[in-house]
Amino acid sequence: MVSTEARVVCDGTLKIDGGALFGQLPKTVWENIVSTDRKNRITLGLNCWLFNVGGQWVLVDAGVGTNQDDKDKENYGLVPSRMFKELKNAGLTPKDISAVILTHLHFEHSGGCTRMDRTGSIVPTFSRARYYVQRASWEEACNPSERGKYAYRIENFMPIAEKGQLELLDGDTEIFPGLQVIQCDGPARGHQLVLFNHGGERLVIMGDLVPTPFHLNLPVISAFDYSPQDTLEQKKDILKDAEKMGWLLGFSHGHDVKSGYLERRGEMVYVTPVDLTIKSRN
Repeated sequence: MVSTEARVVCDGTLKIDGGALFGQLPKTVWENIVSTDRKNRITLGLNCWLFNVGGQWVLVDAGVGTNQDDKDKENYGLVPSRMFKELKNAGLTPKDISAVILTHLHFEHSGGCTRMDRTGSIVPTFSRARYYVQRASWEEACNPSERGKYAYRIENFMPIAEKGQLELLDGDTEIFPGLQVIQCDGPARGHQLVLFNHGGERLVIMGDLVPTPFHLNLPVISAFDYSPQDTLEQKKDILKDAEKMGWLLGFSHGHDVKSGYLERRGEMVYVTPVDLTIKSRN
């Protein structure tokens, strides 16, 4: 049996407009369940995932990283990246990461893929890793539409290709034994879920398909999504399987709850939280 380990690596937080996050759901509904700042923004987590698969360390998503400009910091309320500290708390350095799987290439998921070196050049943060991205996601990020271009920063991902560390995928793929990706284009072209068999159970990293526990409610779909109708249908399928088979779900932007199991009470679905965070050694 292949030994495995799974942990949450939180790169910090960002703030997103509440109306955009909840899409068509009226503010009179969602303002009763979540608080906002004076700019109507909701605080979200920048949750990444650290897996050990047979001795190889795999990172799912990379947070915003350290390259964000002052405009992004102001618009999204970004705080300093915690990625290196989180890895240190796990007893690791960036060189220990063998693979980085990106759910998609929006800046808050891919920013930590690169960093500035001592010469001022932008280089891959994880110098020994292969970076796994859906081909459709790569093509969209390199040539975004007017609607989607706000979400991409070319410096976050182009150095990966230039250094020969990019691995493009075409649809559903098993990357390591027990670790596979499933393409779900609703949130963004080439968006992918990550499914990991861990200790006899399945952990599913939801990316932006279900970014927070609030989005378990089927009609709650972010206004940023590429194809909301596809998101709806894909959510139905994955959540039905998750409830039926008892999968552990990972929420990429959950703040208070980052992972948990689904529990149905009548017509409503709730989350029973599971703490997978790395404990500080300080």
